[in-house]
Amino acid sequence: MSILLKKNELGFFEIRLESIGGLGANLAGKMLAEAGVFSLGLKGSNFSSYGSEKKGSPVKSFIRFCEPDVEIRDHSPIEQPHIVGVFHEALYRTVDVVSGLNADGIVLVNTSRDFDDVKSDLHLEYGTLAIVDALTIAVEEKTKVNTAMLGALYRICDFLDPESMRDVIRKTFTRKYPHLVEPNIRTFDRGYNEVQFKTYEVPEGAEGKAFKRPLPTLGYMTQEIGGVMISQANSIFKDLSGSRQGFLPEFQQSKCIHCAACDNVCPDFCFVWEEGEDKRGRKQMFLKGIDYQYCKGCLKCVEACPTDALGDLREILSYADDNRVKQNFPYVTGGRI
Repeated sequence: MSILLKKNELGFFEIRLESIGGLGANLAGKMLAEAGVFSLGLKGSNFSSYGSEKKGSPVKSFIRFCEPDVEIRDHSPIEQPHIVGVFHEALYRTVDVVSGLNADGIVLVNTSRDFDDVKSDLHLEYGTLAIVDALTIAVEEKTKVNTAMLGALYRICDFLDPESMRDVIRKTFTRKYPHLVEPNIRTFDRGYNEVQFKTYEVPEGAEGKAFKRPLPTLGYMTQEIGGVMISQANSIFKDLSGSRQGFLPEFQQSKCIHCAACDNVCPDFCFVWEEGEDKRGRKQMFLKGIDYQYCKGCLKCVEACPTDALGDLREILSYADDNRVKQNFPYVTGGRI
């Protein structure tokens, strides 16, 4: 009897993890494949895809399983997964995370919001949506998001034995980080037990999401003459919000002494200043706010602030947009604005 209840035309059960560098999707994929191979005797493969600057940039991790009598001769990225695991909600803005998903596929999302809101953001019409608040679990257990997501993935992949992943966790952490073994096992168990599901009926004959390969905005036909970028930094759509791992700095202007300690440590010019006069009529620069578009949530400013004007805040959807103070870069569009 087949262990894998779903397979594609090549006999593979395929999982794609969508994340950003630093949340542990690469390690999660490796551990998931290892558990399936060693505990169930399945054949499996795992590999990841990411750019030169891994931390904070989009990351994809791919896992394939097949029966022992099937050879894995396909090592291309997974374009039509049975399961998609989304480690970071901010990826919705820049990455089509459900691209290529089968009509009856399952999407697992790290979120604290309700099903219908997430479904709307993903433009998901039907299939099964699973949600787990992996960030809260990781913060409370002082671990990482990936272990909680693994627990939820094991609940989805019911052919996998949870005890096998506990063994993998022990094997992975015991040698170098023995103090992290028990917290990670608790995190895994909470992810397994706290994940919730909601199925949206799949109509007969429904087709899955079409896979779209993302293409660069500037290419052979669209590059400026001479290859000159007319905007600052290295991207005309510079937006670091997808790099935040769940936290951002909260600014309280009433407590600010405008010392610029935050600006001195900020690597991305997030702080917006304006010229004014102090009580004696002397000219001075005053901190106006934060441009969250350029903030990757490193929280160096919070550590540097000598008052309580900056604090770390668990990111709430739309908070950054509602409280953003825009920078005035003169040459963003090739001319003054």
